[in-house]
Amino acid sequence: VMGTSTHRAEHWFFMGYGKEFDSDIKEPLKRGDFYWPAMKEHDVHDLYSPSPSEEFLEDWLVRCCEIVDRYKPSIMYFDWWIEHSAFKPYLKKFAAYYYNRADEWGREVAINYKHDAFQFGCAIVDIERGQFADSKPYYWQTDTAVARNSWCYTTTNDYKSANEIICQLVDIVSKNGTLLLNIGPKGDGSIPKEDKEILQTIGKWLKVNGEAIYGSKVWRRFGEGPTRVTEGQFSDGSETKFTKEDIRFTIKGSYLYATVLTWPEDGQVAIKSLGEKDASKLPLFHGIIKDVSILGFDTNLKWTRTSEALEINAEGIKSDYPVVLKVTID
Repeated sequence: VMGTSTHRAEHWFFMGYGKEFDSDIKEPLKRGDFYWPAMKEHDVHDLYSPSPSEEFLEDWLVRCCEIVDRYKPSIMYFDWWIEHSAFKPYLKKFAAYYYNRADEWGREVAINYKHDAFQFGCAIVDIERGQFADSKPYYWQTDTAVARNSWCYTTTNDYKSANEIICQLVDIVSKNGTLLLNIGPKGDGSIPKEDKEILQTIGKWLKVNGEAIYGSKVWRRFGEGPTRVTEGQFSDGSETKFTKEDIRFTIKGSYLYATVLTWPEDGQVAIKSLGEKDASKLPLFHGIIKDVSILGFDTNLKWTRTSEALEINAEGIKSDYPVVLKVTID
């Protein structure tokens, strides 16, 4: 899958601060110059501030359409500032162009946006370095990085652990979201070993547990447990500490996947959402469980349903990462 992104909209003002000191941005700039237009913007959060020129907006649209034609991306990711009022008619033109081109290609594509740049329902909302606390009936996306303090490579990168990112991925998918994960190459284009190790660990986990992620759908409840994720952008600055009671659900066909975010040392798990109650109690799940297994472990589990929970005895199984219980339902 090819995805592309553009931060071009911010070019209207982002380099303008270079005019406040002696720099090559002080030189007269014209369309096509590297730093053009580098205008002064008094308040980048004002949706009605002095509008970018028509020349700049047309240039923005043409560049976006060029990306579509050159690379035929499956995803077009936009950073912020396109929510500015001046961009509104150009966003409609771009969306129409991209979606019509995708129809010609016979492919499904997606546009990612932040805030309320696009009309709700015509593209996929993105939350930068954060997420929703609850499941949503619509698709959404989190974009974040392997480093807590930077999008690019620095010698002082504060890296997240692979386990933290895996937990975040599972939590997001259970709530109808997707995770866009950034790594920062060095100046020579090489991938730092820390980034590689994180990606390889995530890849190994997905190789075993991917069926609970890829092609899965949200269940009637995203999960259970005491830990609540902070909602909103820029909210993943510190690690969310999950417990053995924090479980996330996804479903695919006749399989319900229950991912235990922190595997207990004694291997004893109780899934309260799957307790066996009669219909008069209005239980969350009132169906038949045929079998329970653990992805990646060749072992026969001992399990039973009580009125309180689906109780699982997986004594002897150890893991430093989330463990997926595959529940066969009928």
